[in-house]
Amino acid sequence: MKMSSAIRVALVALVAFAGLSSARADEGFVSLTIYKAGWIIGGSGGGGVLNFHGRTYALSTGGLDYGLVFGGSKTVLHGRVSNIYRPSDVAGVYGAAGAGLAVGGGARAIVLTNQKGAVLELSGRQVGLMANADLSGLAITLR
Repeated sequence: MKMSSAIRVALVALVAFAGLSSARADEGFVSLTIYKAGWIIGGSGGGGVLNFHGRTYALSTGGLDYGLVFGGSKTVLHGRVSNIYRPSDVAGVYGAAGAGLAVGGGARAIVLTNQKGAVLELSGRQVGLMANADLSGLAITLR
Protein backbone atom coordinates (compact mmCIF):
# COMPACT_ATOMS: atom_id res chain seq x y z
CA MET A 1 0.00 0.00 0.00
CA LYS A 2 1.48 3.35 -1.06
CA MET A 3 1.10 6.51 1.02
CA SER A 4 0.79 9.83 -0.68
CA SER A 5 3.65 12.25 -0.10
CA ALA A 6 1.30 14.66 1.72
CA ILE A 7 0.39 11.98 4.27
CA ARG A 8 4.06 11.06 4.73
CA VAL A 9 5.02 14.70 5.31
CA ALA A 10 2.17 15.07 7.80
CA LEU A 11 3.27 11.95 9.72
CA VAL A 12 6.90 13.10 9.83
CA ALA A 13 5.82 16.53 11.09
CA LEU A 14 3.57 14.93 13.73
CA VAL A 15 6.37 12.68 15.00
CA ALA A 16 8.82 15.62 15.08
CA PHE A 17 6.32 17.80 16.96
CA ALA A 18 5.62 15.03 19.47
CA GLY A 19 9.36 14.73 20.14
CA LEU A 20 9.74 18.48 20.70
CA SER A 21 6.70 18.80 22.94
CA SER A 22 7.94 16.02 25.23
CA ALA A 23 10.88 18.20 26.34
CA ARG A 24 10.29 18.83 30.03
CA ALA A 25 11.23 21.82 32.06
CA ASP A 26 13.92 21.15 34.63
CA GLU A 27 15.18 22.75 37.82
CA GLY A 28 18.44 24.00 39.28
CA PHE A 29 19.71 25.55 42.48
CA VAL A 30 20.53 29.20 43.07
CA SER A 31 22.54 31.09 45.70
CA LEU A 32 22.38 34.90 45.69
CA THR A 33 23.92 37.65 47.81
CA ILE A 34 22.08 40.95 47.42
CA TYR A 35 23.08 44.32 48.88
CA LYS A 36 20.27 46.85 49.16
CA ALA A 37 20.23 50.52 50.18
CA GLY A 38 17.87 53.40 49.76
CA TRP A 39 15.94 56.42 50.86
CA ILE A 40 12.52 56.56 49.08
CA ILE A 41 14.18 55.17 45.94
CA GLY A 42 16.48 52.26 46.56
CA GLY A 43 18.82 50.12 44.62
CA SER A 44 20.22 46.65 44.94
CA GLY A 45 23.10 44.74 43.46
CA GLY A 46 25.01 41.57 43.99
CA GLY A 47 25.73 38.22 42.51
CA GLY A 48 25.53 34.51 42.93
CA VAL A 49 25.59 31.18 41.17
CA LEU A 50 23.24 28.81 39.39
CA ASN A 51 23.92 25.07 39.59
CA PHE A 52 22.24 23.34 36.66
CA HIS A 53 22.98 19.85 35.27
CA GLY A 54 26.24 19.59 37.19
CA ARG A 55 27.63 22.91 35.96
CA THR A 56 27.99 26.21 37.79
CA TYR A 57 27.04 29.53 36.14
CA ALA A 58 27.89 32.96 37.57
CA LEU A 59 24.98 35.38 38.05
CA SER A 60 24.77 39.16 38.51
CA THR A 61 21.82 40.91 40.14
CA GLY A 62 20.62 44.47 40.21
CA GLY A 63 17.37 46.26 40.78
CA LEU A 64 15.34 49.27 41.83
CA ASP A 65 12.84 49.81 44.62
CA TYR A 66 10.27 52.60 44.84
CA GLY A 67 8.01 53.40 47.77
CA LEU A 68 8.90 53.58 51.44
CA VAL A 69 12.52 52.44 51.44
CA PHE A 70 14.95 53.31 54.20
CA GLY A 71 18.27 51.82 55.24
CA GLY A 72 20.67 49.21 54.00
CA SER A 73 20.91 45.45 54.17
CA LYS A 74 22.68 42.33 52.96
CA THR A 75 20.55 39.33 52.08
CA VAL A 76 21.90 35.85 51.38
CA LEU A 77 19.36 33.59 49.69
CA HIS A 78 19.46 29.94 48.64
CA GLY A 79 16.85 27.84 46.90
CA ARG A 80 15.67 26.34 43.69
CA VAL A 81 14.71 27.62 40.29
CA SER A 82 12.15 25.59 38.38
CA ASN A 83 10.54 25.63 34.96
CA ILE A 84 13.79 26.18 33.07
CA TYR A 85 15.09 24.41 29.97
CA ARG A 86 18.57 26.00 29.81
CA PRO A 87 20.66 28.22 32.11
CA SER A 88 19.75 31.39 30.22
CA ASP A 89 16.09 30.95 31.27
CA VAL A 90 17.08 32.19 34.75
CA ALA A 91 18.08 35.55 33.29
CA GLY A 92 15.34 38.15 33.29
CA VAL A 93 13.38 40.62 35.36
CA TYR A 94 11.58 39.46 38.49
CA GLY A 95 9.02 41.81 40.09
CA ALA A 96 7.57 41.90 43.59
CA ALA A 97 5.52 44.05 45.90
CA GLY A 98 6.22 43.70 49.56
CA ALA A 99 6.82 45.07 52.99
CA GLY A 100 9.35 44.21 55.61
CA LEU A 101 11.52 45.30 58.47
CA ALA A 102 14.98 44.07 59.30
CA VAL A 103 16.81 45.31 62.36
CA GLY A 104 20.00 43.40 62.93
CA GLY A 105 19.04 40.10 61.32
CA GLY A 106 16.01 38.21 60.19
CA ALA A 107 14.70 35.45 57.99
CA ARG A 108 13.59 36.12 54.44
CA ALA A 109 11.63 33.97 51.97
CA ILE A 110 10.36 34.90 48.54
CA VAL A 111 8.88 33.34 45.40
CA LEU A 112 9.43 35.21 42.11
CA THR A 113 8.66 34.56 38.43
CA ASN A 114 10.30 36.11 35.37
CA GLN A 115 8.96 36.71 31.86
CA LYS A 116 10.27 33.32 30.65
CA GLY A 117 8.30 31.45 33.32
CA ALA A 118 11.28 30.60 35.55
CA VAL A 119 10.19 30.36 39.19
CA LEU A 120 12.64 31.22 42.00
CA GLU A 121 11.82 29.86 45.47
CA LEU A 122 14.40 31.36 47.81
CA SER A 123 14.95 31.67 51.54
CA GLY A 124 17.76 32.96 53.70
CA ARG A 125 18.91 35.66 56.08
CA GLN A 126 18.82 39.43 55.88
CA VAL A 127 21.21 41.53 57.97
CA GLY A 128 21.12 45.30 58.41
CA LEU A 129 18.63 48.07 59.07
CA MET A 130 15.96 48.13 56.37
CA ALA A 131 12.33 49.24 56.40
CA ASN A 132 10.35 48.91 53.21
CA ALA A 133 6.86 48.94 51.75
CA ASP A 134 7.58 49.10 48.07
CA LEU A 135 7.42 47.84 44.54
CA SER A 136 10.69 46.29 43.52
CA GLY A 137 12.29 44.66 40.56
CA LEU A 138 15.28 42.36 40.44
CA ALA A 139 17.15 41.71 37.23
CA ILE A 140 19.31 38.61 36.97
CA THR A 141 21.86 38.13 34.21
CA LEU A 142 24.34 35.36 33.44
CA ARG A 143 27.95 36.56 33.48
